[in-house]
Amino acid sequence: MKLIQAEKGKLVFHLGKREEHLLRAVLRHYPLIPAAHQPLSKSIKTTANKADQRLLDEALAEQRKDNQRLLEKLLNDPQRFKETEAGCRLTLSGADVEWLLQVLNDVRIGSWIALGSPDKDLGELEWNEETAPQILAMEMSGNFQMTLLEALQRPGAT
Repeated sequence: MKLIQAEKGKLVFHLGKREEHLLRAVLRHYPLIPAAHQPLSKSIKTTANKADQRLLDEALAEQRKDNQRLLEKLLNDPQRFKETEAGCRLTLSGADVEWLLQVLNDVRIGSWIALGSPDKDLGELEWNEETAPQILAMEMSGNFQMTLLEALQRPGAT
């Protein structure tokens, strides 16, 4: 994924065919962070806290639904993903990039949680049929995040 144009708040990226496939595969994992993983408080267990937690959970669930709907719209928009001979060109606004960073972060953190929240380097993780999809989703979402963050730093990106 390579930024090829940044002007007037629009960012245009070139993705090779494999990169496009990987990005779409990573994004299909969304959402991965378990709903109960974001407690309002780890120590206070009052009735009011439980009600507040329920409100937080409901708000997060609604946000996930909205994000899933927007993600489907993005992935199926031929104006966003314009096919080229070598892959595609992905056009995003600065706001789209910031939203996509949040979605990718959910996939990255959710994959890490699914792996048991390891405190190990990637090379130390055990690769097998069960862990490989999470390791790959975690690493690829992180790589896409880095590219998007670098693109936001370019003049004309926002």
